Amino acid sequence: MKTLPANLIIRHEDESIAEPSACGQRYRLLSEGDKDVAAWAHAVDIDGAKLHYHKICTELYYVLNGEGKVVLDGQEVAVRPGSMIHIPPGVVHGAIGKMRVLVIGIPDIDDSDVYYVEDESTSV
Repeated sequence: MKTLPANLIIRHEDESIAEPSACGQRYRLLSEGDKDVAAWAHAVDIDGAKLHYHKICTELYYVLNGEGKVVLDGQEVAVRPGSMIHIPPGVVHGAIGKMRVLVIGIPDIDDSDVYYVEDESTSV
């Protein structure tokens, strides 16, 4: 059997540890610590995501199942399975409802780039 190149990553969600995040429970499929990745990817079980934003990271949310609303700079937008949401840096975002979302972030995640709205006295 041929060995895969060292820079390829194959990871299974059921082998990833669930951990708390700003949006709910996340499973790091590709993330910090993985060598040579240009983006990160997490499966996230959202159950009411706290309002937050990123100064550097762009996020893409793809709703896998469930439904609810995504809050984008104060506007609520209904989402359902198959919805794709592009969230550029600086956009305050959160979610209402229960849903499973594939979240892709560019560049690679950095927990120091998560800013909670309730933690600040001024807006973005």
